Amino acid sequence: MKHWQIDQLPWDSFDPSKVDPELLKAVKAASVVERNSVDYAIYLNNVFKDDPDFQQAADHWAVEEIQHGDALGRWAMLADPSWDYEAAFQRYRDFYHIKLDVDQSVRGSRTGELIARCMVETGTSSFYTALADATEEPALKALCKQIAADEFRHFKLFYDHMQRYLKREKIGTLQRLRIALGRVTESEDDELASAYYTTNEPSSKPYDHNDCIANYMARAMRSYQPKHLRRVIGMVFKTTGLTPHSKLQDAAFWVAEKLFFKRQRKFAKLVGIN
Repeated sequence: MKHWQIDQLPWDSFDPSKVDPELLKAVKAASVVERNSVDYAIYLNNVFKDDPDFQQAADHWAVEEIQHGDALGRWAMLADPSWDYEAAFQRYRDFYHIKLDVDQSVRGSRTGELIARCMVETGTSSFYTALADATEEPALKALCKQIAADEFRHFKLFYDHMQRYLKREKIGTLQRLRIALGRVTESEDDELASAYYTTNEPSSKPYDHNDCIANYMARAMRSYQPKHLRRVIGMVFKTTGLTPHSKLQDAAFWVAEKLFFKRQRKFAKLVGIN
């Protein structure tokens, strides 16, 4: 059961004067990625083909993710009445595809797949929390708080199933960390770049991965504060089995903070936004 419904959001509080046009571009891209979760549910059902409990959980997860996309798309059309969410999503679906005809995880094990899913939920829960804190537009703030809460529940969902599989597959901490960090680096792959391109650029403009990922990242990363990164590091430590609230975690946060904001400034400079 969904924890909320789109029509329950405070759409009447929408204030066009408080729309940040740069954040709007990130929201448009995020909307189609969220809605495309139906493909990931198919992929997960194939990987966990003999685990009906997880398959049911994955299907429920996809329903909630699709609602995220639809709600973000509705907000984006309020902010930019000239934009067509349904058309943008179809364009994205036509342009970007994931491999669905599989019978095992691309991560090498089911535990590895669930670690990767935990990292995705870590990223999305932190992104929507940061966006909720950054935006002054009331409807978007309320929406992002709801999505962030969902994404954190999704993290726990995948984490609990990961713990179940970890007892069977016994993947060590270093391997878990390698998988987690590998998935984090994939944030700059074609999924998000394609989403930015198909929601913000005209079809007449040739696709340039580097340009599109820089445009997306510059806008998505600009909402983050150190407190959001600290939470990310905590969730990474929890997923990989590293000792939380330790000197190692403090050191990891220090390094991550330096690298994150350096990269954000680099992307912002590349695309010419503050």
